[in-house]
Amino acid sequence: MSSVSNAIARMILEMLEETGDAEIQRNLMAQSLGCVPSQINYVIASRFPPEQGYIVESRRGGGGCIRIRRVKTDRGTAFLALINALGPRLDEFTLRAHIANLFGQDFIDEQAAALLRAAGCSAALRGLSPPVGDALRASIFKQMLLTLSR
Repeated sequence: MSSVSNAIARMILEMLEETGDAEIQRNLMAQSLGCVPSQINYVIASRFPPEQGYIVESRRGGGGCIRIRRVKTDRGTAFLALINALGPRLDEFTLRAHIANLFGQDFIDEQAAALLRAAGCSAALRGLSPPVGDALRASIFKQMLLTLSR
């Protein structure tokens, strides 16, 4: 990931930590970071999606902005929302992002995170074609989340 994308994400996370929401004027942020506005859109879409507990609202027109809020949910609701959001296939990168999000919200501890990563890593699914491995990874992850949600 580029350093500009990391800087955008860091700025948004700092705003979220300070006030609970982040209100961004895309053009101004792009100018201050020396990037194009579409890069900010990319970072928001990839790092602040609804399945990770974020609500993104966009206001158009003069003075328009993007507002990002973190939704506080309980552990069971978060697990069920994630299970429902998962598709039939899951690549390892996305699996790791979901695990990091669960850990970051204190829904799982380090040991559970390590077990989830180990169960879904490429080494555990060695010898399977990518579509089959991704389907198995999704199934295993969903079952483990169901078990942890109890």
